Amino acid sequence: MTSEVHLSRVEDEFREHSYPVAHEDLVDSCAGTTVLFADGDADLGELVADIDQERFESAEDAFTALQNVLPIEALGEPGQSDGDA
Repeated sequence: MTSEVHLSRVEDEFREHSYPVAHEDLVDSCAGTTVLFADGDADLGELVADIDQERFESAEDAFTALQNVLPIEALGEPGQSDGDA
């Protein structure tokens, strides 16, 4: 994996793996890769480690699971309203 990747390109990075892949194998291979968010960043390996899933069947599966553990900084533009009034 590359050392830095925008969130919008993480699924492409996941496609570099052979599937199915064990959770720990994906964690290990993602460690040290920084995901860039709209407002901040995080270590991709640490984010994948937070996923409660034993294995991933595809890059799409891994990316969908990742979306459930993303911090608020990953969502939208900095200071952007979520639409609630």
